[in-house]
Amino acid sequence: MTYQTIRFEVQDAIARLTLNRPDKLNSFTTAMQAELRAALDTVQNDTSIRVLVLTGAGRAFCAGQDLADPEMTIGPMLPDIGNVIEKYYKPLILALQNLRVPTVAAVNGIAAGAGASLALACDLVIAAKSASFLQAFSKIGLIPDTGGTWFLPQRVGMARALGLALLADKLPAEKAAEWGLIWQVVDDIELPSTIDKLAAQLATLPTKALVRTRAAMHAAPNHTLEQQLSLEAGFMRELGWSHDFAEGVAAFMEKRPPQFTGN
Repeated sequence: MTYQTIRFEVQDAIARLTLNRPDKLNSFTTAMQAELRAALDTVQNDTSIRVLVLTGAGRAFCAGQDLADPEMTIGPMLPDIGNVIEKYYKPLILALQNLRVPTVAAVNGIAAGAGASLALACDLVIAAKSASFLQAFSKIGLIPDTGGTWFLPQRVGMARALGLALLADKLPAEKAAEWGLIWQVVDDIELPSTIDKLAAQLATLPTKALVRTRAAMHAAPNHTLEQQLSLEAGFMRELGWSHDFAEGVAAFMEKRPPQFTGN
């Protein structure tokens, strides 16, 4: 597939997806949404891929929805923004959260609105020191979307989540890491090498175990302890029959590095 609004490449089991509208701070359009879904479908179906890295071109990660996009244009009738969410953002976030490989967001600049939520939907978020996160919805009479009302309270607690959403204050990357919103912040110059090293590491790990770990942790808030123990048992049963578990045990017994295949 030829992409117009993103770049997508796969090398050494690592898929790299770059939002590529730098002149518009990589803001979302319906065309970009379609291309993102197509790229995620490729990752989901290509068993040679072991990790996905998501980033932005230029000086921004993603500034959120492009309000000049035709589906958002205010004309004789106001746009049905709920339909935009249901049609584009909901399936995008669910596809990313349920992807069969671990995901890494490399936040190279501003991540605003839906762009911030896109980053937070990834398993690990690494940001450059100059990056920042912004929930600006209250400035235009809306609420955080694309999972923002789900991600923020879970990551930083209700008090900070409400403060960020109601006041629309920009959150610097270092503060985001301090609050637990993201995994790590690094010097701008170190972001590419840090991401390369992390992606290479994830690509050598037991992929199914990483994804089941994500699924178990996401399920935990809605479960009792007994329910969570049962979920863990089911996942452990599945993983206990996997090639990677057998390889991990064999490597441990033989005192050698394991050679995981993701199976």
